[in-house]
Parts: sequence; structure tokens; C-alpha cells
Amino acid sequence: MPSSSADRRRSGAKRSRPAGAAGNTPARWQARFLPVGDQGLTVELGDAIDAEVNTRVHLLAVAVKRALAAEIAEVVPTYRSLLVLFDPVRTKRAHLVARIESLLSELPGGASQREPGRLIEIPVCYGGELGPDLEFVARHNGLTPDEVIAIHGSTDYRVFMLGFTPGFPYLGGMSRRIAAPRLDQPRGRIPAGTVGIAGEQTGIYPIESPGGWQLIGRTPLRLFDAAAPAPFLVAAGDTLRFRAIPMDEFQRLASAHPAGGAPAPGAGA
Repeated sequence: MPSSSADRRRSGAKRSRPAGAAGNTPARWQARFLPVGDQGLTVELGDAIDAEVNTRVHLLAVAVKRALAAEIAEVVPTYRSLLVLFDPVRTKRAHLVARIESLLSELPGGASQREPGRLIEIPVCYGGELGPDLEFVARHNGLTPDEVIAIHGSTDYRVFMLGFTPGFPYLGGMSRRIAAPRLDQPRGRIPAGTVGIAGEQTGIYPIESPGGWQLIGRTPLRLFDAAAPAPFLVAAGDTLRFRAIPMDEFQRLASAHPAGGAPAPGAGA
């Protein structure tokens, strides 16, 4: 089981150390290694939500999976850190730290860094019964609903991480012009595919669930399908691009895939 926060603070103070101690890794990429129970290792690469740090996290995740596939069970990227799960009977934590330090020193930096994920287009029908809070978001920001839709669809969004429910993408890059507070009282039931805004973030509810975000629209795509060989439509490190669609297109796509959504159109490398 993972250790408590207090345990992590105590152990982290003793066992954390920077990567690239020999000077091979730039200071901004120094990492802290924190034990998580007896089967986990957290590699922290920063202390803030930052696109460059998050890119580094995903590049490290790819490198660890490729180089240490036989020694680890899973890697879980977050905003600013990577959780590495392993079998302590087969692999020692100190060995993993040394290997990951070496991988960090080999990662590209600066202009040579590349996004490791895909670009995926997400069609969204905004407003009405599918986006009941669109009017509020518009009023809150002194905009019209059409302006909110245009701003929401005018940028590409990095998938920083997945969490909350299976396949829920936490997206970065939303304009502050359409930021809105969470609901005072969360809804008990939000349909799968609903697109929401909370603070300066936007996201998509992959399954029916409770939630407190402002709801502005819905996609007919299915972000999570437990029965599919690849159950998640998007992954951490991908980039999403929203495209507004009318109700008739939404209904056509949804009816063609009555189990809850359509496969992603326009997905590409």
C-alpha cells in the first residue's frame, strides 16, 4: 500500500536526491525520488503545472517503459511527476533510481523536445440541454455563448494527465477569458461525453458520474470502453482539438454507435 503523506515527507527528506549529480542533467531537470510504499517510486520533475515540465514527464515515461519493461509493472504520469510501480522482490528501488537518473540525462532538451502523443479532434455540440451552463460561462465572462464556443475551440489542449474517473483528461491551455468557478453544489449525474470548465481548466467526463464543473457541451465520442482492446480514447501526452458540430451531426454520430459514442474522427500523429 502507498505510504501516508507524513511518511513520504519524512522519507523524502532523507532519500530524495537530484538526478544528474555528475552534471549531465541541466539544473532545471533535477529530479526528486520519493518512495511510495514498498512497490512505488515517484520521480518529481517540478513543483508547478507547466507545459515544459509535463512534456518532460511524458518523455521520461516513454523512456522508462522502453528501457525497463522487464523490471517495472506500470508507469503513471501526472502533471509534474512520474509514478513507477515495480516488484520489490525482482527489482530494488536503488537500482531503479540509478537507471532513471541515467535515462533523465539522455532525454532531449530545449527545441529538440517533442510531444510524445497524438493530435485528436473532438466534435462537440455546445449549449442547450447538452451544455446547460454555457450561458452562465458567457455571462460570467462578459461574452456571448458563440464567443465562448469560438474561444474554447480556438486552441489545442495538452492532456496533462488522466484521473478522477477512468479516462478523464485534465487539459491545459484553456484561455482565461472563459474561466468559470466550479458549482457550489455538484451534480449527482453527468452524462458521459459532457465537456466542462472548472477554473482555468477544461475536461471531458468519460463516463456517467457526479461532478461540479460548468457544463458547456457534449461529444458523441466514447472516451472509455471497458470492453474494447484499447479502452481509452485519449492518453496523457496527447493533444485535443475541439470542433463545434450541430445537433443533427451529434445525433447522427451518437445513433451510429448507441453504446455511448463514436470512434474518434480526424485522429492523427
